[in-house]
Formats: sequence, C-alpha cells, structure tokens
Amino acid sequence: MEREKLKDVLLKAAVEAAEVLREYYGRDFKIGRKKSYNDLVTEADYQSEKKITEIISNNFPSHNILGEEGGNRNLESDFLWIIDPLDGTVNFAHGIQLFCVSIALEFRREIIMGVVYSPLTNELFFAEKGKGAFLNDVPIKVSKTESLKDALLVTGFPYGAKDNIGNCIDHFVNFVKLGLPIRRLGSAAMDICYLACGRFDGFWEVNLNPWDVAASVLIASEAGGKVTDFTGREFSIYDKEILVTNGRRIHDEMIEVLSMR
Repeated sequence: MEREKLKDVLLKAAVEAAEVLREYYGRDFKIGRKKSYNDLVTEADYQSEKKITEIISNNFPSHNILGEEGGNRNLESDFLWIIDPLDGTVNFAHGIQLFCVSIALEFRREIIMGVVYSPLTNELFFAEKGKGAFLNDVPIKVSKTESLKDALLVTGFPYGAKDNIGNCIDHFVNFVKLGLPIRRLGSAAMDICYLACGRFDGFWEVNLNPWDVAASVLIASEAGGKVTDFTGREFSIYDKEILVTNGRRIHDEMIEVLSMR
C-alpha cells in the first residue's frame, strides 16, 4: 500500500472534518448524552465522523474503521482507522475553543500514522512511524525538563470520576500534595500533543478509549516522548492506564507517585 496515499487520505479526512466542526461551533445544535449525565454527544460529533468515514471508505473500501460514534465495522483487514471525530465535546458544547479531530491508522496492530487537528487554533499535529512528529509541518520535540519538581503536568478525569474509577481522584490528590502545577484541558488528544511539542512535561489519565489516544501517542513517541502504563510497562491503546512524559527522570518519578495509595 502506497504510504503517500494513506497520508493524503488521513490529512484530507482531518481537514474536512475540522471544517464540519467549524460550521457547527457557536451555533445552536442538538446535544445528547451517552451512558453518563456528563458524557455529551452533539450533531457535530456525528457529522464529523460521517465525513471522515466517507472519505476513508471512498478511498479504501476494504479497510476497517473504529469510530467513537459509529462503532467497529468488523471488516477483516490489516488496516484499521481509529477515529475520534470530536475530542473535547464538552468544551465544544460550551463554546470553549480547545477541541480537535483525531485520526490514527493502525496496520497489523501497530499505529503507523496519526493526525490531531485543532480547528480553531489551526494547529495540525502529524506523525508517521519512524519519521518524526510535526506541528504544521515544523518538527517538534518534547521538553528537556529533568525533574518532576520542575514539571508542568496535565491530566483529565474519566466519566464517573465521582466513584474514583482507577483511583483517579487519589492520583490527582497525590500530585497536588507535591505542590505541582497541574492543568486539566478537557481533551486527552490535545494534552498529549501539547506534551509532544514541549508545552507540558507529563500526562496521566485512566479509563481512556483507543480513539482518545491512538494518534496522539504516536505523535508523542515520534517527538521523543515515553509512553507506558502506570507501572512502566509498554503501553497499548487498549489499556486503561496511560502515562506520557518527555522520557527523562520525570517518568520514573511519576510512576512512583502513581503507585501511592
């Protein structure tokens, strides 16, 4: 399969889906709820995913697609497109500009390309396996911060955080007790991409889905970052714990904090 065509379709899908989101942003639209009262879904989510799916299917009809809103088509293929048509739906629904389109391409269970596009800031993050990471075609690298005490961290909370799923509240409190600056932006994909370009030094979260992280994890890795679970084991996008750092001493220091109960 020609890599250039795969890349072209990936980027085309992200750009056209972002245009759908721009058209809906700031207007009246229907807002629904999924399983949790604060797990929102909008018309924009569905229309963005429809646009992405159409573009991929028209170019690669035999490829499988896993989408947050559309589920898995369950086609037998070496290729799987993993789609989050609107990461940061709650932000989007409340008129907050931090949200994005995230699309990853998996080949034989390995992520080989990923794009995360923030429509209103016009920041397009892209990576291809083994070829580095880019922001608007400019190469990016993770920060050089060595120690956790000097770090700026970012995290998110799962739906159902009130029940302390995955000890999410405990983890947050343990980092807060260290007196560290911590941000919570509302989009895991953007959190990880911001880390990839050096704006953050460490990120952790629990209970995420493959579409939340598939593209951004590749981008962070290609930018020199380190991605594991909370114990330091190799991360899979199907895991429910994720730790991303610049790969320096911070990583082991964060594992130590995450092991606290």
